[in-house]
Order: sequence, then C-alpha cells, then structure tokens
Amino acid sequence: MDSTAYLRFLLSLTLVLGLIFAVTWAIRRWGAGVLVPKLARGAGGARRLALVDVLSLDGKRRLVLVRRDDREHLLLLGINGDLVVEHDCVQPRFELPSPPPPPQPETGA
Repeated sequence: MDSTAYLRFLLSLTLVLGLIFAVTWAIRRWGAGVLVPKLARGAGGARRLALVDVLSLDGKRRLVLVRRDDREHLLLLGINGDLVVEHDCVQPRFELPSPPPPPQPETGA
C-alpha cells in the first residue's frame, strides 16, 4: 500500500469519528426529544411519562413507580412476569413546616 491509501484511511476514520461525536453531541444537547415525535407529548410539548422511583427488591424483582400525566402506578417487574401492584397511587403532598416563632425576651419582675 502506498501513502495515499493510508491518508485516505485516516481521513475516512476521522470523518466517521467526527460524525459519531456530532450525533452524540446533538442527542445530549437536544435530548431524546429529537427521536420522540411531538405527537407522543402532551400539551406544550411536556413529557407525559416519567419514571418516579425504582426499588430493587432482589436480583430478580424491582418495584417501579411510573407517572403518566397526573396519575402514578406501582409496578412489580420480574423475570416471571410483571404485575400492577397499585393503580392511581396518591401523590404525596409535601409542605414545608412553618418556622417556629422567635423567642420572646424575658422581662424580669
């Protein structure tokens, strides 16, 4: 092989690696929204499906809390099959406690 074949190989390799990096950058920049059609999203382009929490029970089973729109569902995923544990889980409502009142200065009598 002569030097032009090596040069062509290096240029092709550089081009392919550059394309891979460009696609990776684009996916990180715009997320999976490029791959997911707008029809699968809710009003205003918001995602309708979210993974809220995952708890690994053992090596074979996991509890998964999934939110769809305004509802949450608890699923048990395993090798033998999947099971819906609870439909329409109530979302917890957390409120910050009010701060205690400042201490009153004692008046000596």
